[in-house]
Amino acid sequence: MKILVLSDSHSSLRFMRRCLETIQPDVMFHLGDYYDDGQAMAEEFPGVTVYQVPGNCDKYRAPVGSREVLMPVVGGVRFYITHGHLHHVKMTLWSLLKDARAAGAEAALYGHTHEAYCHREGDGLWVMNPGSCGYSGGKAGIVEVSHGAIQAIRLIDESDLEEML
Repeated sequence: MKILVLSDSHSSLRFMRRCLETIQPDVMFHLGDYYDDGQAMAEEFPGVTVYQVPGNCDKYRAPVGSREVLMPVVGGVRFYITHGHLHHVKMTLWSLLKDARAAGAEAALYGHTHEAYCHREGDGLWVMNPGSCGYSGGKAGIVEVSHGAIQAIRLIDESDLEEML
C-alpha cells in the first residue's frame, strides 16, 4: 500500500496532481495549509482515500470542527498526523514526538516548516515532514506499508517524479 504525504500546498495544485497521477497512491495525507487543496484532490481522485488536517492558514478554509490531529491506522500502521503549528515544530519536535509516542504511533507526520525532513528515532518512531508541495518545485513523501509495518519511507521532489515515468 502506497501513501502519499503532502503539506503546505498554498493553492498550488500542479505538483499535487502530478504526484497523484504518477505515484497512484492508495491513500493521501494532506497536512494542512490550504485544506481546500486536499479536498480538491479528493474530488479529482475519488479512488484515493484522503486524510487531512487543517494548518495555521486554514481558519476559513477548513470545515468548522476539523480535527487538527488525526491518528489513522492504515495497513495496520498507526500514524500521527498534524500540521505542526500547535506543537511548535519550528522550535522543537519534542511536543510532537511526545504526543505521537503517547498515541502509540509508528510514524509522526507534520508540515508547517516547509522544510523536508525524514528520519527514524532510536525507538523506531518515524518522523517526516514532506516539505512544501506548493513551493520550490514541490516536495512530498511516500510511505509504503505492508504486513502491518512500514516497509519504506522517503522524500521526493519533481526530479523523482520524472524518474518514475
